[in-house]
Amino acid sequence: MNIKVFNIRLSKEHCQNDQQKMNDFLDSVEVKLTSTNFVTTGTLDYWSAFVFFKPKNEEKIKTENKLQEDDLLPDELKIYRALRHWRNDLAERLSWSAFRICHNTHLIAIAKAKPQTIKDLENVSSFGKVRTEKYGDDILAVLNAI
Repeated sequence: MNIKVFNIRLSKEHCQNDQQKMNDFLDSVEVKLTSTNFVTTGTLDYWSAFVFFKPKNEEKIKTENKLQEDDLLPDELKIYRALRHWRNDLAERLSWSAFRICHNTHLIAIAKAKPQTIKDLENVSSFGKVRTEKYGDDILAVLNAI
């Protein structure tokens, strides 16, 4: 069984979009169980929803392609910034554009997914086998260092 966590921010600019993302996901899977909690950090209030699910089909479960930095929670933002720093350093050493290694959206998807293994990393949306072979060990090292 798989688990996906959604955070529904209460601010007007995010609430509807966050809910739509969750609803779209719920339409694409077989839901087994849900649990919700209200979270308040003093500066940010949101509903956190845990969805236990099984895929409707056997395709890879991938994170959404259109994630943005605003979608990240504080711990995910820390991961994203560490990955971006790694990528920018590597790009500078290779004299490449940072986006030639991977886009910010890839790094955001990795920060959300928090892969633990190379196989997990291959399942992150838009981050397939080729990138995983080239950069997977480095990325997992960054994730494990945080």
